[in-house]
Amino acid sequence: MARTGRPREFDKEQTLERALKLFWSRGYGATSIQDLVDALAVERGSLYGAFGDKRRFYLEAVRLYWEVYERHLLTALGTSPLLPALREILTHPVRLDELISDAGVPQGCLVGNTTAELVPQDSEATEIVTHSYRRFTDIVTDALRRAQAAGEVTGRAHPEAQARMLLYLVQGLSLVSRAGSDTAAALAAIDTALDGLRA
Repeated sequence: MARTGRPREFDKEQTLERALKLFWSRGYGATSIQDLVDALAVERGSLYGAFGDKRRFYLEAVRLYWEVYERHLLTALGTSPLLPALREILTHPVRLDELISDAGVPQGCLVGNTTAELVPQDSEATEIVTHSYRRFTDIVTDALRRAQAAGEVTGRAHPEAQARMLLYLVQGLSLVSRAGSDTAAALAAIDTALDGLRA
C-alpha cells in the first residue's frame, strides 16, 4: 500500500543551505532546534522528518560545506601560476570583512570549528573532519607537484609535507581569526610561508 501523508512544505536542499549559514555563524552547541525552526520558518516535525535530530542536521551541513569548499579549491588550484591561487586560499580566513556573520562573529572554517567543538568525542564528526583534511592535503599535494614540475615551487621539500604545512597554516589562521587577529600580521605570515615555497 502506498504511503500517504502531507508533502514536505520546503525544499530540503535549500533548507540545508540556510541551516548551514546559521550553524556556521553560531556553532553547533549554541544553535538549538528552536533557533532552526525560527530561522528557517519550518515546523519542528518537518525538520525531524527530513534530517533527524540536530546532530544529524549539523553533520549534513558540514558535509555540504566541505563539498562546496572542495569544488572551490579544485577550481582555484587548477590555475597557473599556483602561488597566487594558494595565497587566495590561505588569506580567506583572515579577510574578516567577508567572514563576519549576522551575529558579528568571524565564522572561520566550519570544518575547523567542528574539530574544535565535536572532535574527538563524536566519531562521525571526526570521520568527516579527517576526510576533509585528507582531501585538502591530496588536492594541494597534486597542485604542488605540478608547480614543482613547472619550476614555480621549490623541490627541496616533498609536496605532501608542504601541503600539510599549508593545511596547518590555513586551519590555524581560521581559528585565530575568530578572536579578531591582526589581519596585517596574518597576511605577513602567509606571505612568509609562500616565500618558502618559491623555486
